[in-house]
Amino acid sequence: MEENVDGVLRIALIGTRGVPARYGGFETAVEQIGRRLADRGHRVTVFCRHSNDGGSESLQHYLGMDLVTLPAMRRRSLETLSHTALSVIHPVLRDVDSAILFNAANSPLLPVLRARRIPTATHVDGIEWKRAKWQGTGRTYYRVAEGMAVRLSDALIADARGIAEYYRDEFGADTREITYGAPIIDSSRSDKLAEKGLEPRRFHLVVARFEPENHILEIVEGYRRSGSRLPLVVAGAAPYSAEYTRAVHEAAGPADVRFIGSVWDQELLDQLYANCASYLHGHSVGGTNPSLLRASGAGAAVIAYDVVFNREVLNGNGLFFSDPDGVASALATVREDPQAAWSMGARLRTDIKPRYSWDTVTDRYEQLLRDLHRVGVTPLRSHPSGRRRGAR
Repeated sequence: MEENVDGVLRIALIGTRGVPARYGGFETAVEQIGRRLADRGHRVTVFCRHSNDGGSESLQHYLGMDLVTLPAMRRRSLETLSHTALSVIHPVLRDVDSAILFNAANSPLLPVLRARRIPTATHVDGIEWKRAKWQGTGRTYYRVAEGMAVRLSDALIADARGIAEYYRDEFGADTREITYGAPIIDSSRSDKLAEKGLEPRRFHLVVARFEPENHILEIVEGYRRSGSRLPLVVAGAAPYSAEYTRAVHEAAGPADVRFIGSVWDQELLDQLYANCASYLHGHSVGGTNPSLLRASGAGAAVIAYDVVFNREVLNGNGLFFSDPDGVASALATVREDPQAAWSMGARLRTDIKPRYSWDTVTDRYEQLLRDLHRVGVTPLRSHPSGRRRGAR
């Protein structure tokens, strides 16, 4: 296909909750990448969901991006797919040069984009079928959707080496390995901590949704066993599992665990990351995690669940656990030599800056989008089969 005048691309970002970013990694990526692409002169359209908190319904443009806000069914199993179904048939896509579809769960809608001759890369996210919230039909759906993404996408995006290896080993499929970026957070301010009754370097921190694969239960149990004299601050909510939330609260027992719910104040969140004695990160299945990158960019002393995604980010500058006793041991290490822990965090902050730069990430997305536009929708016969290796 011919390049547009002055190399300007018309780009669509589909399949997330949209911007402004208020939820997770996909939304953060869309905001950070989309705004930079717009700054470079590209026409960027972001599909957003109606939300209960006001969201972006009143916005038509944000940070140079055009927004299209559409409804979604308010059921966990249908919310993402229902919104994306409306997005892929929207008239605004008529003149789009290339698109990024976020989440392999949306892959059954790739035939619509192919029929509209829109070359599309699918950002496959983590290994979603391993999440405890997906059982039975939901788990089967995600496993099938992975294969469809392999079969029907013009390119695949993995945000971590471990995800890229998974798709290569399972499907024989190549991916573009493009990470997220890490914000570099100034640690000089701490004025908002007093609102939560906290002092700098006098608390441990967890920031996560209450889901089993984020190992909040193990972290709380390990903290209680550690006998730490510093409080454990747990920021996050449980969108789906009241039972798991109850187990986490019961595990805290008499220990000083402070559940502060979701934190929407970004200045407060930055100050929590930058001033904690340690940041405990239990995520295990989602690839490169924005919360871990944020803590790393703040220079926090990180204690992370021992999986390949987290080791890749920390690059030797962190402590690891795989069970509550491992949490207790790591907290004891921080307690015995806090200066060494903070020095480890400072090294991580220095190391993360060049490796996880949003500008570099945007460079790679821009090149991918140009490649998609140049090549166009690729024939299915040139794609991997989408069948798992060893499947009969």
